[in-house]
Amino acid sequence: MPDCAEATSDGGWAGKFGFFFNRYQMGNFKDLRVWQEGLELAADIYSITKEEPFSRDFGLCNQIQRAAVSIPSNIAEGDERGTNKECIYYFNVAKGSCAEVITQLNITNRTGYISTEILIKLEDQAERIRASLKNLIRTRVIRQP
Repeated sequence: MPDCAEATSDGGWAGKFGFFFNRYQMGNFKDLRVWQEGLELAADIYSITKEEPFSRDFGLCNQIQRAAVSIPSNIAEGDERGTNKECIYYFNVAKGSCAEVITQLNITNRTGYISTEILIKLEDQAERIRASLKNLIRTRVIRQP
């Protein structure tokens, strides 16, 4: 446990940033809420790309779908890696994919493919995932020897 942390009654610890960590074991990515939220975002992205006229823009459809799928995929891959360093790398890739999805959502809104209401909903989902990843990365950095 790092110097900046205190043990908690549930066997976890609390860091100086106010984060609480339990004894989550790497390799259980399906238990990560951020992975589940990533799946939901990817499914929502696939739903909007089926709608006309968006579905006819093959380039943008393919790009946003790939970026959305990259989020939970990289979370899973990072969590399955054996070291915090590798985990952090893949979580950062997933965080970058969130930014890519947010950018592409704004493009689809400006081109009239999606409404502002849908933009706000999906952008909020991606921002929550990005913030969760940022916190997970911070915890992994604290845990590094």
